[in-house]
Amino acid sequence: MKKGSKKFPKISGIGPFFELDGRRQRAVIAMIEEDLTDEELGKIVDRTARTVRNWKNDDLIIAAKEQYIKITAKRKYVPDAMKRLYYLMINAKSEMVQLQSAITILKMSGMMSDNSTPELDKAKVRKANAEADIARWRADELAGKNKSDDSTVLVDDIGDAEDE
Repeated sequence: MKKGSKKFPKISGIGPFFELDGRRQRAVIAMIEEDLTDEELGKIVDRTARTVRNWKNDDLIIAAKEQYIKITAKRKYVPDAMKRLYYLMINAKSEMVQLQSAITILKMSGMMSDNSTPELDKAKVRKANAEADIARWRADELAGKNKSDDSTVLVDDIGDAEDE
């Protein structure tokens, strides 16, 4: 490793950040984690300041920066945030804070969503089952499997412009 160069963490995965060569990955990391001029950044990755400026406008570098920010946020901040939420859930004096902490933990774990309640989930299951029953009945009707005595008559008793 060259004198004055920084050691960067090793990470692996898929996405724009991982499509970059090592030099550009180091540049992206330095862009995010260090407050450097283009000249200083160029020295770290052994490129000119002009090359660094061109990289900063490259769509792949921009996407890689966004991905790296997400990666580092998950690694650095989410564990601490979860610990804090758990602490609040257990120790907060306000029951509302405890409840909100518990809900947030459940949402982050994927066990609950903003648009979900137990009643709504049950209703969605009932609707899906009813739609499946209707689809099965229609398929059987087209195949001639339904008996004539178990047919259902649909009545449109709501008048509209098409009925007149």
